[in-house]
Amino acid sequence: MRIEQLEYLAAVTEHGSLRRASEAMHISQPALSEAVTKLEKELGTTLLDRRRTGSRISRQGLDLLQNMTEVLEAVDRLRQAAGQQSVRRRDLRIGTVVTASASLLAPALRDLHARHGSGGIEVVNGRQVDIQQGLAEGSLDLGLVNVLPGDEVPPTLVADRLIEGTPVACLPVGHPLTAQERVSVDDLRAEPHILMRPGFVMHRYAHRLFAGRLPGTTYATDGAEMGKAMVAAGLGISVLPDFSIVADPLVEAGVLTTRPIQSDQTTVTLLMLRRRAERVPEPLRDLQRALARQARIYLSSIELPATASDPATAGAPAERVADLTPVTPIRPTGADSRARTRSAP
Repeated sequence: MRIEQLEYLAAVTEHGSLRRASEAMHISQPALSEAVTKLEKELGTTLLDRRRTGSRISRQGLDLLQNMTEVLEAVDRLRQAAGQQSVRRRDLRIGTVVTASASLLAPALRDLHARHGSGGIEVVNGRQVDIQQGLAEGSLDLGLVNVLPGDEVPPTLVADRLIEGTPVACLPVGHPLTAQERVSVDDLRAEPHILMRPGFVMHRYAHRLFAGRLPGTTYATDGAEMGKAMVAAGLGISVLPDFSIVADPLVEAGVLTTRPIQSDQTTVTLLMLRRRAERVPEPLRDLQRALARQARIYLSSIELPATASDPATAGAPAERVADLTPVTPIRPTGADSRARTRSAP
């Protein structure tokens, strides 16, 4: 067994295909494939599922992934101790549903860079199911997803709650509905509407809210950022989690504002997901801490008092957040439990 064989397998896991892995490792695809095949024969197990659409780590490979990662990290520490400059840089890959980018992820990444300096970070926008699959297959290190009450997290993942908020109407400043303190479902249905595409939590929420009777004019987009841009352009209004809007530059600039929705007690929870592992790499652990810290800052800015940390999955062992600073507190579910936001003037 050679170290480069493990590095090649880690590259396939990270990049999702033999071709992209070979490009990243500066080796021909046949040579990389042969090296992985020899490793499979030596270990007596199939490490990759090879398909026409690409190669992904197999279930057996996932079972060995943590051990292989620990070996590569130990080799990197040995090289660093010996003063070598050839330490393999492993980029952190973060999957996000976008709504956390402005208020949490961007400042958390700034904190991480201040602590660790150089290093690669890749932020991948995607749907919840794609993020969970990427985490399970090892192509993502951390995920940020929104869930509605009753949604479940796969048992192979560790979930920590960062923020619990509420859906609000996102409106252009000056829109007639801003004259009201709250808007009704009928008010929303009467307006052109920017929806999220299938696969996003807010798509499911909108269909529940409108009880299957959608507004006459609708647009669909892949994320909150484009949704807000379309609202700002006057194409319609949207319904988004309050925490995806309250710190947005378009709100700060006086372009967008929000209004609560009458008779709606739904909560939207932002979760931080990662694979279950006995050992969490230091950069990933520091990023989790930075996200928890930024969530506390966010809640402080909307004057939500702090309480004890609360794991995301009921009955989960407390030690799953032992390597984090206390996760941003969530109030008990109920009419007063939602994170309150201040509507812009």
